[in-house]
Amino acid sequence: MNTRNNSISDGRNIDWFSILIYAALTILGWMAVYSSTYNLTGTNYVFDLTKNYGKQMLFIGSAVFVAFMIMTVEYRFFFGFSYFIYAAVIVLLIAVLVLGDHTKGAQAWFKIGEFKIQPSEFAKFATALALAKFLSPFNFKLTKRDNLIKAAAIIAVPALLVLIQNDTGTFLVFIFFSLVFYREGLNGLFLAIGAAIMVLGIAALLVKTIILYALLTALGGLILLLFRGYKKLIWIIFFVWLSAMGIVSSTTYVLKHLQPHQQKRILSLFGLEVDKSGVDYQKDNSLMAISSGGFSGKGYLEGSITKGKYVPEQSTDFIFCTIAEEFGWIGSFMVVTLFIALISRIVYLSERQRSRYNRVYGYSLACILFSHFLINMGMAMGLLPIIGIPLPFISYGGSATLSFTILLFIFIKIDSHRMQDLSR
Repeated sequence: MNTRNNSISDGRNIDWFSILIYAALTILGWMAVYSSTYNLTGTNYVFDLTKNYGKQMLFIGSAVFVAFMIMTVEYRFFFGFSYFIYAAVIVLLIAVLVLGDHTKGAQAWFKIGEFKIQPSEFAKFATALALAKFLSPFNFKLTKRDNLIKAAAIIAVPALLVLIQNDTGTFLVFIFFSLVFYREGLNGLFLAIGAAIMVLGIAALLVKTIILYALLTALGGLILLLFRGYKKLIWIIFFVWLSAMGIVSSTTYVLKHLQPHQQKRILSLFGLEVDKSGVDYQKDNSLMAISSGGFSGKGYLEGSITKGKYVPEQSTDFIFCTIAEEFGWIGSFMVVTLFIALISRIVYLSERQRSRYNRVYGYSLACILFSHFLINMGMAMGLLPIIGIPLPFISYGGSATLSFTILLFIFIKIDSHRMQDLSR
């Protein structure tokens, strides 16, 4: 085994393409944060730590320092300490429920002076590390029931703790971890079942429950009639029908017990309720900002909707609106292209790994970035409920900036030693 220069990666093996995309997204993100909080009448000193752009400059500097430290650490460190890092973050997720600061309806932050730390952001890379370690043995079979249950539990524990914190956006990100299982051999039937559950859940929102019950019962009766000669299928059909009825009932029950603002976001998405002072106000102004940019945008620092502060959370969850208004279709296309290029690159690099640990971690990283990209963009364009989730490397926030940087550079580090197989 090649042991030359194990402590710091050989520059020829480092994926500089991914680092270049990271730098481009980070710089573009800071520019957008600066623009979204730019004061037309006051001073705008870039290192002013009382402003979001000054804090973001500090966050980016800290993240770059951490990235450099990751690249100097022995590459086997992450494999050896995967479970320890995971356990430490789980403790933080539990602690924040007791000691955390309650902000915007969620108890998910530790407040330290003027800064806040969100453990759920760090839970993403900790879960990716633990899942990669668990799936890494050479003869590991995910199709075995016990293995599948344990792997699912690694994802479920932090996901449920995040859900208890009332951080719905981050909870959804953990669901995307399940896509890793299909790369590692899980039957696609589970994906079909998940899609069916989603369709039934949406149908439960759009159709009256009693009518949906009647339709499912009629469909079940028709299928039983068609397959009446196959006695072994009768109980399977009955179980599927009963499960479908349970999903419809559960969706209705959960919706009734969500917080009022969460109900409004979901109902507004499907046109079942109009809330011009809240959810629809955010969505409408977000769409207005995006469409007003036209082809080439209004120009940097010239966004009238951005400067008028018409879009809530425009430096965090709705940062894409700032870019779209000021840089237009060209800027929006550039952001989308950079994300697609980065995610595609990570998938490509994951496939060339000798170590299963590296591959699973790479796919976990791709799933995390894809989920954030998909949900944030969909939210900004009014295609998905407004749940609050940052756009990686672009949105304002110390925890998010640091955690995404750690996620990416751990993979870049272990990829630079891809010829070594950690699982053997």
